[in-house]
Amino acid sequence: MAYKATEQDLMAYLYGELEGAEKEAIEKYLEENEEARTSLEKLKSLRLLMSNVKDKEVIAPPLFLGDAPKVRLLDTPYIRTVLSIAASLLIVMLVGKLVDIRAGWSGNELSISFGAPQMPIEVAPAVTTPSITQSNVQQMINEALAQNNATMQVNWEATQKKLDASINRNLDLNSAKIDQLLKESSAASQDQIREFVAGIQAENLKVVKSYFQMNSTEQKKYVEGLLVDFSKYLQQQRNDDLQVVQTQLKSLQQNTDLFKQETEQILTSIISTVGPGKPTGTRN
Repeated sequence: MAYKATEQDLMAYLYGELEGAEKEAIEKYLEENEEARTSLEKLKSLRLLMSNVKDKEVIAPPLFLGDAPKVRLLDTPYIRTVLSIAASLLIVMLVGKLVDIRAGWSGNELSISFGAPQMPIEVAPAVTTPSITQSNVQQMINEALAQNNATMQVNWEATQKKLDASINRNLDLNSAKIDQLLKESSAASQDQIREFVAGIQAENLKVVKSYFQMNSTEQKKYVEGLLVDFSKYLQQQRNDDLQVVQTQLKSLQQNTDLFKQETEQILTSIISTVGPGKPTGTRN
């Protein structure tokens, strides 16, 4: 018998209450049945819609025990509705009186306004200005340029005059200062000049002495450095010469040993080739 899921099974699957074989069976049923998938989607939409609805507090109805109370005329729904409509109309009328609401009907149009009606504003006719041609624009540009050039020329002339006046004033002040310095220098006595010259000579003498002293110290250091370098050079040259002599002696010793070995080999070869000599005085 083929498996068929009910609405309760779909609800249980939607809320995750199925496990194991039941869950696998309903998943397989959903894969094979398109109608079941549509029903599941509707249930999902209903669940989402219900989740967005806020809970509302439910007030329990009152319970009356004993004899029923007497009903007043004002407590009837019809009278209360009429009274509420009348109160609303009264409030609307009071508000209209306070804000001076005016309503009118004309030309199939309902118009509502606040306050006294305003008079229509007359619109003045637009004044047409004559169009500007290209020649007029060029003339205006030329006039503006000419006026600008004239203004710049006037400003430049004023600035040049101020600059010339400032230069002349500075020249006058500088010439006055130079004249004052010349007067003060010419008014100096011979003793002051001698003292000044003597001071300059003393300063020059100190400078020369310090220069020569410094020069001699530097030369001494330079000569000492040359001697040290020359000594290092001689020592290095001596070491190099000793190394060369040792190398030559070692090479000579090796050549001598080689010559001895070759001589011994030659003698041994000659002796082995000649062999022992035959005794003399014997005949065959």
